[in-house]
Amino acid sequence: MTVPLQAEALDISFKLVPAIIVFLMMASFLVIGYVFKVADTEGMWVAGRGIGNIENGMAIGANWMSAASYLGLAGLVALSGFYGLAFIVGWTTGYFVLLIFLAAQMRRFGKYTAPDFVGDRFNSPTARALAAFTTLLIAYVYSVGQARGMGLVGQYVFGLDIIPMIVVMMTITVGYLALSGMLGATKNMAVQYTILIVAFLAGVYVVGFSQGYSTVLPQIEYGALIADLGREFSAPFVNQPFYLWIATAFSLIVGTCGLPHVLVRFYTVRSERVARWSCVWGLFFILLLYWASPAMAAFGVDLFQATTGASAYAAEGGMSGAEGDVIVVLAAQFANLPTWFVGLVAAGAMAAAIATTAGLFITASSAVAHDIYTELINPDATQRQQVLIGRGTIIGMGALVTVTAFNPPALIGELVAYAFSLAGVVLFPMFFLGLWWENTNRQGALAGMVLGLLIWITSIINSVLPNYIGALGAAAGEGGALVPIYAQYVPPIGAALIGTPVVFIVTIAVSLVTPEPPLETKKMVRQCHSPEPMGQQETAADVVGDNTGGGTPADD
Repeated sequence: MTVPLQAEALDISFKLVPAIIVFLMMASFLVIGYVFKVADTEGMWVAGRGIGNIENGMAIGANWMSAASYLGLAGLVALSGFYGLAFIVGWTTGYFVLLIFLAAQMRRFGKYTAPDFVGDRFNSPTARALAAFTTLLIAYVYSVGQARGMGLVGQYVFGLDIIPMIVVMMTITVGYLALSGMLGATKNMAVQYTILIVAFLAGVYVVGFSQGYSTVLPQIEYGALIADLGREFSAPFVNQPFYLWIATAFSLIVGTCGLPHVLVRFYTVRSERVARWSCVWGLFFILLLYWASPAMAAFGVDLFQATTGASAYAAEGGMSGAEGDVIVVLAAQFANLPTWFVGLVAAGAMAAAIATTAGLFITASSAVAHDIYTELINPDATQRQQVLIGRGTIIGMGALVTVTAFNPPALIGELVAYAFSLAGVVLFPMFFLGLWWENTNRQGALAGMVLGLLIWITSIINSVLPNYIGALGAAAGEGGALVPIYAQYVPPIGAALIGTPVVFIVTIAVSLVTPEPPLETKKMVRQCHSPEPMGQQETAADVVGDNTGGGTPADD
């Protein structure tokens, strides 16, 4: 069943002060994008590799704090109860894996994009094309949830139907991204993070204090509500198999480490040390919101019941999926806070959605312009041609995402989780093995990536498309899946629990029975683990190329 297009409990009307707040915020994004506009590929894709650790940490936080985190995470907890905690566990744990195993090593490899790493590490244009296709697919699925969040919030602020609001907000977002590239997007992300975290924490503190839920630490004090809301949070979890909780958390952990728009942030910094520290700062900035999100969900559920008289999980008359998606705004509205304050909370959600959309669209545009057009189609492409192709990709992707967001097949948080599952199955094994096992070769990578794509795509066809396409829905019947046993063990939201280990095994097995990669490739892998510092614009390939003495660089 498709989620409703409108959150019925929202006060859908034009609100002058919130509208002014959103207008000024969007105008500032356009101005920053213009001031930091770029004309070369270095600025377009990796911001000139000159971003510092705190600024990059804020960009990581904003890049990460999508509508799924700002709106959808609280909504998932509100609608799914304790099952929703799997999202908090998965989305935070993944950053520890990134910090330990990938951040600095990726920076030392030193390319432009995630497909760039795959293509050069495995010496394969086909692997590059598969990684670019996967990057586009991730950006598309992930961005639909962001566009949906923008529309819901715009609906509350401007009082219009959700469809024109999605069109307007996506048009503004696409406009500043096509102009600014990664450099302007990074500068904007620091501003966007400041807006979203101030708005969210202000909402949690004011709602908690004004309603008597909490005083100085709502992140902890909300636990007192659990006694009253115990059934509300446990009832939906009772109906979810524990396997699904584990599968969801695991997929989100490995998916975090495979997301191209997250990993590209480590290409934008000055050095591997800055890459590590920006990951630490990013995790801290993320913690500020994730620690408070369950509190906002608890406040919202209790206020929903008090205001509407309906249980959040009642079969009839309960909270709809769209209302769960905007529970953060609803909580402030039901607390009878001033309209301008509710508008501030809504503006934070808009900033979160735009920041993540920026990162996704930049990675999608670089995948098309750099990895497909320049590397595979026209190696003699000028920088101007690459930038134009990249901007055209942003516009095309924006149009496709906008249309899909009119009638999405799932909740915001679920849509984002599908993208994480894809990244965890297809890209994470390539990044991890590519950096940590020098004998991983082209044949192994191709076998693993093709298998990973098949696992994820069949899972989506089996379990998601029947809810979206009438003919498949009729074939699936009441169970909602074409093959119920496959849906049980390889659910789209947790496909990586089985898919990722299988891809690892196949990639390793095929690599063992086929020729080893070239010595130069092995040297690049070793260089990624060297203790020797590298220049700001230097890459592992540069170091290997400069090593004319015949020895292996940093052979540790």
